[in-house]
Amino acid sequence: MNVLSLIHGDDVRAELFAPVLAEAGHALDEWSFSWRSPPPRPLEAYEAVFVFGGAMHPDEDGPHRWLPEEVDWLQALLERPVPTLGICLGSQLLARAAGTWVAPAAYPEIGWSDVELTDEGAADPVLSVLPPRFAALQWHRYAHGLPEGAVLLASNTACLQGFRLGEFCWGVQFHPEVTEPQLERWIAEDLESSEAARLRAETRAQIGSWNELGRRLCRSFLAAAERLRAD
Repeated sequence: MNVLSLIHGDDVRAELFAPVLAEAGHALDEWSFSWRSPPPRPLEAYEAVFVFGGAMHPDEDGPHRWLPEEVDWLQALLERPVPTLGICLGSQLLARAAGTWVAPAAYPEIGWSDVELTDEGAADPVLSVLPPRFAALQWHRYAHGLPEGAVLLASNTACLQGFRLGEFCWGVQFHPEVTEPQLERWIAEDLESSEAARLRAETRAQIGSWNELGRRLCRSFLAAAERLRAD
């Protein structure tokens, strides 16, 4: 498959997912609407799409004038449809494109927090590879609603954590793609020293098993995308 990695910054890329795609024999192209340059292939040529995170928020159209264009494209993507997985900001933008609310969360989630699958999540063709309850890496200050017609797949006390819209679109608020070096850069840029020390210690204990779950989730999405494209 030709797979698009849609990014929103220099340090929010495919990371852990890229080797998984390569091992599976898929071609991965990276592109951003903010670049104002043509994508490597016509956008309609991609057979699956990852929509990754970013430092901006999903409603910041003023400082990021390309955001409405991306949301319009995501709306069209949902209608085609193309297997798509949105992560953090990517999930929020897919939710916005699907017509539900996006807004500041009741409180930010930065670090490790528990997430639970719903019964639908435990039966989902992609998220069912995750444990019923797991410690997930979070880094977001916004939440979003459940799009009309979507299925709630995962949640915690902070917000909706995972959904599926139709048979082709998934969104998760947590970060299954993040590697430890990437997270270290986020910590250095964004956290005070006491918070940084705590998160580094928690990450040393969690990152190995978390990265294995991330690889598992990526493979599960790719397998679902292959099945959907074959139907």
